[in-house]
Amino acid sequence: MGYRSFEELEVWKQACRLAARMYRELKNCRDFGLKDQMTRSAVSIPSNIAEGAERDSKQEYLRFIHIAKGSAAELRTQLYIASDIGLLDKTIVNELVSELKHISATLQSISNTLKQRLNP
Repeated sequence: MGYRSFEELEVWKQACRLAARMYRELKNCRDFGLKDQMTRSAVSIPSNIAEGAERDSKQEYLRFIHIAKGSAAELRTQLYIASDIGLLDKTIVNELVSELKHISATLQSISNTLKQRLNP
């Protein structure tokens, strides 16, 4: 059976779980600027996966996959900074970075597949 909805995509589910975890990890954070940037980046990943999946063209889907992948890289950068300034424990940061790398790899795989279908 083919794709019916973005909610079926495992990478979207993983990204949603990661975004929720970011909110939990930063719940008591008083650095509101970094907290806002990190939660926005985290929410952007599944949001762009969903938006792209619901577009009517593979080209648009590819564009939003690239945006989601960029947001994952942005969040990884912010996690490294949060670790360096003592905002988040290094163990938590390493777990989240690992999850983000997996999400990014999956998004790259989706991107490669879409590119092949656009340019057979």
